[in-house]
Amino acid sequence: MRARLSDIAQQAEVSEATVSRVLNDRPGVAPETRQAVLTALDVLGYERPARLRKRSAGLVGLVVPELDNPIFPAFAQVIESTLAQSGFTPVLCTQTAGGVTEDEYVEMLLDRQVSGIVFVSGLHADTAANHDRYRALIARPLPVVMINGYVPGIAAPFVSCDDGEAAELAVAHLVALGHRRIGLITGPDRFVPVRRKVAGWRSAMGRLAGLPAADLDELAELSLFGVEGGEAAAGRLLDRGVTGIVCGSDLMALGAIRAARQRGLSVPADLSVVGYDDSPLMAFTDPPLTTMRQPVAAMAVAAVRALVDEINGHAAPHSEYLFRPELVVRGSTAVARAAGDRPVSGGVGGQRPAPPALAVPA
Repeated sequence: MRARLSDIAQQAEVSEATVSRVLNDRPGVAPETRQAVLTALDVLGYERPARLRKRSAGLVGLVVPELDNPIFPAFAQVIESTLAQSGFTPVLCTQTAGGVTEDEYVEMLLDRQVSGIVFVSGLHADTAANHDRYRALIARPLPVVMINGYVPGIAAPFVSCDDGEAAELAVAHLVALGHRRIGLITGPDRFVPVRRKVAGWRSAMGRLAGLPAADLDELAELSLFGVEGGEAAAGRLLDRGVTGIVCGSDLMALGAIRAARQRGLSVPADLSVVGYDDSPLMAFTDPPLTTMRQPVAAMAVAAVRALVDEINGHAAPHSEYLFRPELVVRGSTAVARAAGDRPVSGGVGGQRPAPPALAVPA
């Protein structure tokens, strides 16, 4: 369909003369105006002139876990956008339970002759996995970059949030609010980020909360990632008298809040909860979630830049880039109640026990 200058000009809110200059690739047009005209072409269904079509510099694979946790779509969105800005076409590979495995996705990507692969929270984060799969890719040679997880001896760039510091900052926040019995809920021990969170939490609990190491074992619960895992783990910690909980993900934190409410407890009046990720919509939960924010945009951009450098033959440092998390304080944490003011959790049907009847004098 032949493009009409008037339609494009109206859609882009510019003059027809400006549209003509853009379509003929002439100078004198601001970059944002040029982009508005090109976007108008796409919206109206017109084909861009051949001279204005971006040639792809190649395909790049992006392997991410399931998309149920909103932090992974957030990473994927920034990585895909940054790759596109660098001229590469992203190929998104999403894993699901019982579905296509990471290794199967890699084989598909190799068949498509990708220029490189970005792995987000993949098997590189699992200490029980065989990491020779990555050595084999690098030996091809194929540039790879890995986000959130670290394997010593792998000649590739790694990009991670500082999980240990995140746990320490969360504990420091709760201690400043008067909490001392602060529990930890996170995922299985075999994952590198989990081990780092546990180490950071234990260090901060000894240094800031004054609890001896022997008392910490009963305050840490390693569970399945997700709402259900957080709920089950929080129930066990509430039985042990915690007043605050540091969680390994926002979804686990939502599970902890649900466990508290099922016992008739209020968050944050009776229990303070800190999440991890600051994934989308956490500011709109009830209550809005206090959490440790991963700098997703900065991490994703750094990963793509390192990969593009590798693809272009400019070797990026084969080490781990650690990014500082940020404490985002919202409504799920508050000053700890005095010991005598704390309600007793539990009761029939998970509800708070009724107060004793008052003795009325005759």
